[in-house]
Amino acid sequence: MVELKSPAEIARMRVTGRFVAGVLAELRERARVGVNLLDLEAHVRERIRERGAQSCYWDYAPSFGRGPFRNTVCLSVNDAVLHGLPFDYTLRDGDVLSMDLAVGIDGWVADAATTVVAGSGADEDVRLVRATEEALAAAIAVAVPGNHIGDISAAIAAVARAHGYPVNTEFGGHGLGRTMHEDPHVPNTGRPGRGYRLRPGLAIAIEPWFARTTDRIVTDPDGWTIRSADGSRTAHSEHTIAITRDGPEVLTAA
Repeated sequence: MVELKSPAEIARMRVTGRFVAGVLAELRERARVGVNLLDLEAHVRERIRERGAQSCYWDYAPSFGRGPFRNTVCLSVNDAVLHGLPFDYTLRDGDVLSMDLAVGIDGWVADAATTVVAGSGADEDVRLVRATEEALAAAIAVAVPGNHIGDISAAIAAVARAHGYPVNTEFGGHGLGRTMHEDPHVPNTGRPGRGYRLRPGLAIAIEPWFARTTDRIVTDPDGWTIRSADGSRTAHSEHTIAITRDGPEVLTAA
C-alpha cells in the first residue's frame, strides 16, 4: 500500500534528509587514500549518537540479507555496490567506494547514497560514477505529478544505455517514510507511462546503480555485500525525493 505524506510529514522528512546529506558530505571528505572503512563506520555511529537519531540499518534483517545487519552505513568497494559491510580495509589509490546511509529522526526516514573515487581514479571509473549521477538527475527531472514510476525507471535506463551500461532489475529504489522500505518499488528500468501514477505526497528513494559490464550480481559469504558477477567496477547514487504540486523536491540535497 502506498502512503502519501502530508506537507507537515514531508517537512519532518526534510529534517532527516538534511542530516543524511550532511553526514554523506562528511564521508566524501574523509574517504581518502589511507582511510580505513571501520573509521568511516565509527564516524557515522558518532554522528547518529550526537543527533539522537536512529540507524535504519542496525539490526535490519530483511529476507535478502543474512541479518541482523550490525553497522550504520553500507560501504561497498570496487566491484561491490550494495549493502557492503564495513570491514578492516584501508582505501587504496583508485578505489571506488559507494556509501549508502539511511537514518530516522523522530520517526521519519531519509535515505541517500554517493560514490567517490579515492585518489587518482581511472577515467572509466569516473565516467561510471558520473553516469549514475546523471541517471539520478534525469529520473528526478521526470518525477512530477501525473507521470508514472515507469517514467522514472525509463529515464534511468536511457542514461545507462547511452553510456553502454547494462541494468540490473533485482534491486532499485523504493518508497519510504516511517520506515526505510515502503511501496512502491522503483526499478532502474521500465516503460514510460506505466506503473503507479505520481501524485503530491509521494516520498521515494531513487537509486540508480550500474556495473560496468554486467547486469548480474553475486552475494558475498557475509550474506550482505552484493557485487557485480564478473568483478567489474560499480557505482551507486541515491536521493530521497518528495513529489509536490510544484514538482520534485530533493530531501537529501547537500
